[in-house]
Amino acid sequence: SGVIVLSWYPPGMADENGEPTDDLVPVILDYAHKYNLKVTFHIEPYKDRDDRSMYHNVKYIIDKYGGHPAFYRHKTSTGRFLPMFYVYDSYVTMPEIWANLLTVSGSQTIRNTPYDALFIALLVEERHKHDIHRSGFDGMYTYFATNGFSYGSSHHNWASLKAFCDSNNLMFIPSVGPGYIDTSIRPWNNHNTRNRVNGKYYETAFSAALLVRPEVISITSFNEWHEGTQIEKAVPKRTGQVVYLDYKPHKPNVYLELTQKWSEKYRKEQEQWLM
Repeated sequence: SGVIVLSWYPPGMADENGEPTDDLVPVILDYAHKYNLKVTFHIEPYKDRDDRSMYHNVKYIIDKYGGHPAFYRHKTSTGRFLPMFYVYDSYVTMPEIWANLLTVSGSQTIRNTPYDALFIALLVEERHKHDIHRSGFDGMYTYFATNGFSYGSSHHNWASLKAFCDSNNLMFIPSVGPGYIDTSIRPWNNHNTRNRVNGKYYETAFSAALLVRPEVISITSFNEWHEGTQIEKAVPKRTGQVVYLDYKPHKPNVYLELTQKWSEKYRKEQEQWLM
């Protein structure tokens, strides 16, 4: 455990509200190493993302950062250590295109090359599970911190998704979050707000994730203040119209403590499952 998943765009690219960030990666890797953390990449839906550009970008990442001691490699069931890439909004690209890259017989295949890796697709709707399997992905994650927002982010669907993954040799990676409120940037989205209930929402999500015995649990997210999913230390603060939510009556680091508590619980339970 202890893996940071970094939102990543190719050099010179960024989302419409941000700056290019690839040049920050070396600094983040160095700091991660200092604190005994690993780093992997959340590949964003950059312009013209397809089988060819993905091949080049995966090659770029592994060539440039793969030698760093903080670069994450996941131990697979066959004992190989492979890089791991989360692919955000993977469903916007057709399964046929992904299959070129991700299946052994694909025209752009990355399989059994020095750039092979575990590729994890975003599952939003139930039907995506079949597309993900057909595409040649190695697993799926659910990303959204709002229970009930999508099929994938609804806790009550995790057991059947895990069963589907188990029977198709895929990893199921449920994503948990501490709550959700993005009305400062999406005023119309009030119905997707989820109250933190003094940490209970976060604990409920972890509890639901542990029930399906996943190999990996992902946390969305560390510092999305504008979506109210931050878990790092928070004190009362406002800027202009925006009031940032704090964790009162709890201490500023209550969510880091909860994260530690559930990580330890998860580790202990995993030892039991594997016996």
